[in-house]
Amino acid sequence: MTDLDQLTQSLARNLKRWRSERGFTLDALAARAGVSRGMIIQIEQARTNPSVGTTVKLADALGVSITTLLDYEQGPQVRLVPPEQAVRMWSTSTGSFTTLLVGTERRGPLELWAWRLMPGERSESDPHPEGTIELLHVTAGELTLVVDGEPYAVPAGTSATFEANVSHAYRNDGDETVEMTMAVSIPPVR
Repeated sequence: MTDLDQLTQSLARNLKRWRSERGFTLDALAARAGVSRGMIIQIEQARTNPSVGTTVKLADALGVSITTLLDYEQGPQVRLVPPEQAVRMWSTSTGSFTTLLVGTERRGPLELWAWRLMPGERSESDPHPEGTIELLHVTAGELTLVVDGEPYAVPAGTSATFEANVSHAYRNDGDETVEMTMAVSIPPVR
């Protein structure tokens, strides 16, 4: 079984589990997430590998992290995640990528990400649920952070935080590779 097959199976199993735990029908989850009922059925039957955007929408609607949707394991208080178990969520042929390093569900989902954006590349994000906060620290290059249409220059060594309940994007408008670490705090579903 390939890594992609394992990811697809894990997502199918965990989406069903969390939808059931939340008491959501297919229609209710579709409405909350803005994802078609048919797409949810295909994901739960492991017949498709959804986009990162669709996966984020489903995780947000369920009030869980992407980590939880992709691989949920109950375990000890300390959980080590070796590099080979970090989840590559997005990448381009020129070398840009995001990697979900680790996440937790305690007191609301919290995720830690590693990012690389090659010159001229960008990644768009739909608004997250009200109360979601993103924190980032740029370690190389200069990131252009766009929040609700407003661009902000974030050079290496600089950190930023923002409420992520509006459209936002990460761009590399420069000639140097951008590398950053980002944490996302999502409020628990009430």
